[in-house]
Amino acid sequence: MEYRVSRVENTAESVSVTGLLIELLPAWFGVPESNAGYIDSAMRLPGFVAKVGDDSVGILLYRRHFPESAEIHFMAVAPGWHRRGVGRALVTAAEADLRGDGCRLLQVKTLGPTHLDQGYADTRTFYRAAGFLPLEENTEVWPGTPCLVMVKALSP
Repeated sequence: MEYRVSRVENTAESVSVTGLLIELLPAWFGVPESNAGYIDSAMRLPGFVAKVGDDSVGILLYRRHFPESAEIHFMAVAPGWHRRGVGRALVTAAEADLRGDGCRLLQVKTLGPTHLDQGYADTRTFYRAAGFLPLEENTEVWPGTPCLVMVKALSP
C-alpha cells in the first residue's frame, strides 16, 4: 500500500497521531515528561501526517523560531513504515511549506553520538541522508543527555 502526506487538519488529529506513535516507539520516546510535552505541542504546532487509507503512519510537527528559521519539533513514523520513504516525505513536505513562507534554515535536535544507541544512530543517518549536517553536540539543552543539533539550509 502507498501512503499520502497532507497537512494536519486539526489539533485532535495531531494529538491522537502523536500519542499513538509515541506508544509504538518506546525506544525513542521513553521519558513520560517529554512525551507529555510532545502531546501538548501537538495541540498548537503545525505539521504533516502520513496516512495509509485511514491509518496514520507518521507525523512531523514543526516550530517557527524566526521568519528565517524553523525546527522539526517532533517526528515519528510507525515501525512497520520505517525505511519506506515516509519520513523523507514528511520532511520534504515541511521543507516545501517553510521554504514557501520564506524560511531559509531548518534544524532538528536528536540524541547525540556520544550516547551509544543504535536506534538514534539510525535517526542521525536518516537526517544526514535528508541533507542535515551536525552543528554541535552539548548537554545543556537536555541536562546530562547529549543533544545533537543538526541544520539544513533551505534554498529559495
